Amino acid sequence: MGDLEKGAATHGAGCFAKIKVFLMALTCAYVSKSLSGTFMSSMLTQIERQFGIPTAIVGFINGSFEIECVKEVKSLMWIYVLVGNIIRGIGETPIMPLGVSYIENFAKSENSPLYIGILETGKMIGPIFGLLLGSFCASIYVDTGSVNTDDLTITPTDIRWVGAWWIGFLVCAGVNILISIPFFFFPKTLPKEGLQENVDGTENAKEEKHREKAKEEKRGITKGVYNLPAICIGYLIAGFMMKKFKITVKTAAFLAFCLSLSEYSFGFCNFLITCDNVPVAGLTNSYERDQKPLYLENNVLADCNTRCSCLTKTWDPVCGDNGLAYMSACLAGCEKSVGTGTNMVFHNCSCIQSPGNSSAVLGLCNKGPECTNKLQYLLILSGFLSILYSFAAIPGYMVFLRCIKSEEKSLGIGIHAFCIRVFAGIPAPIYFGALIDRTCLHWGTQKCGAPGACRMYDINSFRRIYLGMSAALRGSSYLPAFVIVILTRKFSLPGKINSSEMEIAEMKLTEKESQCTDVHRNPKFKNDGELKTKL
Repeated sequence: MGDLEKGAATHGAGCFAKIKVFLMALTCAYVSKSLSGTFMSSMLTQIERQFGIPTAIVGFINGSFEIECVKEVKSLMWIYVLVGNIIRGIGETPIMPLGVSYIENFAKSENSPLYIGILETGKMIGPIFGLLLGSFCASIYVDTGSVNTDDLTITPTDIRWVGAWWIGFLVCAGVNILISIPFFFFPKTLPKEGLQENVDGTENAKEEKHREKAKEEKRGITKGVYNLPAICIGYLIAGFMMKKFKITVKTAAFLAFCLSLSEYSFGFCNFLITCDNVPVAGLTNSYERDQKPLYLENNVLADCNTRCSCLTKTWDPVCGDNGLAYMSACLAGCEKSVGTGTNMVFHNCSCIQSPGNSSAVLGLCNKGPECTNKLQYLLILSGFLSILYSFAAIPGYMVFLRCIKSEEKSLGIGIHAFCIRVFAGIPAPIYFGALIDRTCLHWGTQKCGAPGACRMYDINSFRRIYLGMSAALRGSSYLPAFVIVILTRKFSLPGKINSSEMEIAEMKLTEKESQCTDVHRNPKFKNDGELKTKL
């Protein structure tokens, strides 16, 4: 009976019966999962422009992963994207609860934080490739191959540009299919990491082997971390530190709370980094630049363009010589143009008051160097906050795992993921999108006359709503987190036991089970009474 169980536990297709091989496959799945999710998020603006839908519906499409003009046939094609995102969410749902539970069941308790850190690192590597793929697809026109791109009057920097978002979905689908193949070969169970098949070996030999393995793992970690982003390094360091110092559940809970609270506090510095809108005549500024911003969409007409009979809802911006943008060449009072495509230049523009020839070029005006400098500050601050966040994430997640019984880990992780999706993943993009829609300064117009996608936002209101709502929601979570930290200090938790002591106890238990099995199979014992006496 014991040999059969041991054979079943170690049976598999060669190297597939090892926890580290499973860890590698699961990490690749995490990379693929986050790659698809990040690409989907990066293409939301392209989908918004393609189908002319508001941000609230785009948020609904994005949230569907967690579960208008009707005259144009393609206007409802976004429903296919919605359904596909739902199917993707259904397929990716088991990855986290079952994968993490599988590792927790068969990995050494002191190695679990390191393995979870590697998984979280994979989750952060995926977005890098997702953003690169999204950037590549966004640079290609959506109807490439069916239109002559030389005739286009817009560039990828224009708000009306629609990138070839559909190419990335094909790439993500292919990657997901390839990543799923190894999971067909893993056995149902694996031998417990650290428990050797020869349970009658000496303790000294076992400890020596464990030390050698630990040295190999340290060397492996030292060789791959240099090119990873800050948050990935944070995940690895946090997991390694928990393994190295055998941090208990109580200590991990305290560290996670303090580090997370510190990261939250420093996050308020984001409110200090501001960058104003590009000045647009009649929309953010008056036609005389010396006046204060108006933020009035209905004030787009002025004395210089009233005789032109311009459409006030048109969005075809031009940048004048005076550094002020106009919603269209007509609203700039331009009388003639030269050139074709993106090289078109407008002349004799009556609304452009400049010492030159009062000309304008296609597109919005460039922002000053101040915004570029502030972007660098934002990136530095984001990197620092990412490191703090990653330091807090692994201890916090291990507290969650160690406070759940072994047989209930999959259920607990599943409920945790379910709550995140139901209470955050689904509704958050919708109400965030609805609030962001309220900051729109100018809406695009579809061919049938119905409102389309937003062309320009009040960037200051956008920043206050986005950062303020995020800060409020996250701040409310620290009250129950504080209660949990207090509770962990009052009650005895499994993390208080040293992981090495747990391992020795498991080895002794395995030896006793093996001895009992040998006795049970020994023909010397003729009846159950004699067997019970011996046992």
